[in-house]
Amino acid sequence: PVARHRSREVLLYRQGGMNVIINAHQDVAEGGLNGAPPLTERPVIAAVAFRVRDAAAAWDKACDLGAWPVPTQVAVMELNIPAIHGVGGSRIYFVDRWREFSIYDVDFVPIPTVQAQPPALAGLHWFGVVQYIGFERMADWVAFYGELFGFAELPSSQTFGVMTQGRILASPCGTLYWQLIEPSPDAIDADPQELLNRVAFGTPDVRGAVTALRERGVEFVESSVGVHTEDRGALSCDDHLGVSFELVRHEERT
Repeated sequence: PVARHRSREVLLYRQGGMNVIINAHQDVAEGGLNGAPPLTERPVIAAVAFRVRDAAAAWDKACDLGAWPVPTQVAVMELNIPAIHGVGGSRIYFVDRWREFSIYDVDFVPIPTVQAQPPALAGLHWFGVVQYIGFERMADWVAFYGELFGFAELPSSQTFGVMTQGRILASPCGTLYWQLIEPSPDAIDADPQELLNRVAFGTPDVRGAVTALRERGVEFVESSVGVHTEDRGALSCDDHLGVSFELVRHEERT
């Protein structure tokens, strides 16, 4: 981690332009970090944050279009970051401070012995999010991301990485992709859980990234008849907590 929250059990991890918050703070009275969902037995993607020009205006517009606002209880001297409800128990935050002054400068204390801006390993950067949805819910979620955020559905022939199921939506800025995956028709679970399943990291060199991550203890799925590491992408094995991620060949756009 590069920083710790001033008053909660929350750590900030950073690599290149990516920031990841690990929240282990359970505040029953306030419902978690700045309105975040309660803690779970295993790690989950509890929230994502979209960078916008004006967070308050973006939040107002989303709520006017039908989004459900998240009430926040902010402690003294903490930032109020507007959010709406996402899939499952997740939150979608709106952030307009990330350049010379960021939201992390207020709520987090840097760890003095750690490099504050570590470079990205193998050019890793945010590529997208994979969301699992319920039966016959594709149209609902395409409309949700399209109407609230301007995401547009890509042609079915346009795929990325090695996990190509479902449909892919592209953000208006063209720097983030949202993959929606329905359960297979023969799925045993009649009521599959809707959730944010994993993130995808872009990298200009998938095999180089796989090598670098393996040196750090990360394993990748290698099946002779299914998913395996290719130049176009790779899928990490679930760790002991059930967490996995994708790598996708992609040049970062700024």
